[in-house]
Amino acid sequence: MSRPRTVALIVAAGQGHRMGATPKQFLPLGDKAVVAHSHAAFTAHPSIDDVVVLIADGQQQALAEALGDVRFVIGGVLRRDSARIGLDALANDPPARVLIHDAARPFVPAAVIDALLTALDDHDGAVPALPVADTLARADGALGDVVPRDGLVRVQTPQAFRYDAIRAAHHRWPDDEDATDDAQMIRRYGGTVALVPGDAMLEKLTYPADLAAAEKRLAGGRTRSASGYDVHRLAEGEELWLGGVLIPHDRGLSGHSDADVVLHAITDAVLGTIAAGDIGMHFPPSDPKWRGAASDQFLAHAASLVAARGGAIDFIDVTLICEAPKIGPHRDAIRGRIAAILGLALDQVSFKATTTERLGFTGRGEGIAAQAIATVRLP
Repeated sequence: MSRPRTVALIVAAGQGHRMGATPKQFLPLGDKAVVAHSHAAFTAHPSIDDVVVLIADGQQQALAEALGDVRFVIGGVLRRDSARIGLDALANDPPARVLIHDAARPFVPAAVIDALLTALDDHDGAVPALPVADTLARADGALGDVVPRDGLVRVQTPQAFRYDAIRAAHHRWPDDEDATDDAQMIRRYGGTVALVPGDAMLEKLTYPADLAAAEKRLAGGRTRSASGYDVHRLAEGEELWLGGVLIPHDRGLSGHSDADVVLHAITDAVLGTIAAGDIGMHFPPSDPKWRGAASDQFLAHAASLVAARGGAIDFIDVTLICEAPKIGPHRDAIRGRIAAILGLALDQVSFKATTTERLGFTGRGEGIAAQAIATVRLP
């Protein structure tokens, strides 16, 4: 059975200026804008089919500078207006499931997305939540009575919903009543909402100190490097995919998936940086659903696991080993495709090719090999 189609909505239409003249979703965080971090996490997740950003009218240029040419919709004045408009924009090709996320929460762990989507098997909605650890008290100019925290949780985003249920709830919600939380709309009209474990990585950026803490998390972490290696034999009647680019050649690489040695080597390198095993553990060749699969989804999955740890990929270096075909004419296209899959700038991807002076299996033209090194930053 095919999995349900899923779309992520990122609400980024806010005009708040607590952090200065530029809305916080477009402020730089590390090597990209705040909104770009969550967009990259959703795009990389294998269960999410599309990502739509909700922005305010007049923010088109800021979005283009932050994300390039991505799908967006002009939202409304209030957050709930933007969410409703985003849901309505999907009506012509409605997904089965939708996630609604605040752009001011830049780090989105893949494990939270997985838990949310799994919970939709039995519920109309699901939210990530953390227990309340601090003492709560009322305040009216001075400290008041302590409020019992038993049974209280801090609700985060992204929140996941069955599409028809959340859209119906939005349209039933009174126009004169505000709502900052989509899950409460589902509950009011009889739907069930599951709680899944939240994550401290999902903390919202509200004040300048929050942005500084997020910067420190990115910049002050550990640097790790790991290598990957892959080889496939050349065979008649196969397509030759290298680095996500189809290369014209009289033979192609044979394997269970598309046998893209470049992307396979990079995937293993990226997985190695977080000690997450190898490509075969995540996408076993014994599983028929990966037969002929495009390898870009393997690399995107590895990248999402790094993002789930709050990490960022800094640099990728690849060496391709073959006698033929000539790689020079395709070098720029391959670099660009790798950068696009990983959400990196072009100068963060190095791609080289060499021969073995006709020695060994690559020298005899029996196969092609690739080795890669990935460097990441982890908190």
